[in-house]
Amino acid sequence: QVQLVESGGGLVQAGGSLRLSCAASGLIFRINDMGWYRQAPGKQRELVATITSGGSTNYADSVKGRFTISRDSAKNTVYLEMNSLKPEDTAAYYCNAEVRVTRFSALQDYWGQGTQVTVSS
Repeated sequence: QVQLVESGGGLVQAGGSLRLSCAASGLIFRINDMGWYRQAPGKQRELVATITSGGSTNYADSVKGRFTISRDSAKNTVYLEMNSLKPEDTAAYYCNAEVRVTRFSALQDYWGQGTQVTVSS
């Protein structure tokens, strides 16, 4: 009923930039927090950045000062601007949204399919 579609991943050299986008669609009454997570081979999925419905942001220490999360609530879209990319940023990046599908429903987590970001040295 709810789909999240990510785009913008790719191959970039160290020091370069990428902008990821994630658009939510389907049966949506309201979206609360949205965020980006990443998972490298052999590692657990980790939080990269989150943004509340009010615009408050939170970042992992490893990306603070380099990445910026933003959202366009009217379009149900969240973005991740990634600058000064490092090889250690290489991972599959996943979009997450906390969605209330009706005004009577509890919040539920939905995930995108992931988009690969590869940073070469």
